[in-house]
Amino acid sequence: MKKCLLCGQLFVPRTALLHLLSWHLHRQAAICSPCLAKFERLAEPKCRICAGQLVAGQGCDDCQRWQQIYGKKILFNHAVYRYNEACHDLMVNFKRYGDYLLYQVLQELCYRELSKIKADFYVPVPTSPEHLAQRQFDTISAIYGDLVPLSNILLKGPGYGAQGEKTRADRLSSQQSFTVAKKTASNLNKHKVLLLDDIYTTGRTLYHARDALLSVFPQAQITSFTICR
Repeated sequence: MKKCLLCGQLFVPRTALLHLLSWHLHRQAAICSPCLAKFERLAEPKCRICAGQLVAGQGCDDCQRWQQIYGKKILFNHAVYRYNEACHDLMVNFKRYGDYLLYQVLQELCYRELSKIKADFYVPVPTSPEHLAQRQFDTISAIYGDLVPLSNILLKGPGYGAQGEKTRADRLSSQQSFTVAKKTASNLNKHKVLLLDDIYTTGRTLYHARDALLSVFPQAQITSFTICR
C-alpha cells in the first residue's frame, strides 16, 4: 500500500504484467488512479508543431505567430497533458508553495513519453536565482534529474520574474533572460538537443532558451519537451 501524494488516500500501486516479468527496475505509482484520471492527455487534433490541442478547423495561433517571426526556424515541442485544473493545482503546490515531493507525480506523468525521445543532450530550462533562493531547489532539474542525464548549461539572469505571474501579453513581450554558461565542456553543434520544461504556454520561454543555445551552437538540432501544453 502507498499513500497518494495528491489526495493522501492509501492505494495499491498499479503493476503491469510486463514489469512483473522484467528484471529491470520500474517506477512505482506516486498517485492513485482517481487522481491520475484528473489529468487530461492531449489528443487529436493537435498542433503539429507545439502539440497543443486544437479546436476543429482552427490552427494554432501561437505557432502561426512564431512562424511569422522565425520562418522555417520553428521550434517543435513534445507535450503530454492539457494544462487543465489538475495540472494547475499540481504546479501551484510544486512551484509556488515548494512541495518538493510532488516531483514524483510530475515524473510519473511524463517518464514514459520522455523515454521515447532520444537526444544527445538534455538541457533543462533553469529556475531564476530569486526562485531558487525561495524554493531551495530547481523545479525542472528536480523533475527530470533522475530520468535523463542533464546538461545544465543554460543560466537565467536575475530580475526577470516568473512567467506564471505574467499576463499573456507580458509573456510574449518578455526579454531574453538566458545565457549559456561560459565554462562548458559540451559542444552541442550537430547534436540532437532536447530542451526540458514543465509547461508550454505561449512558447516564449522555450524560444528564448533555444535562441540562447543557438547563439553559441548554431548547428545544434534543438527540439523541446514539456509535460503540459
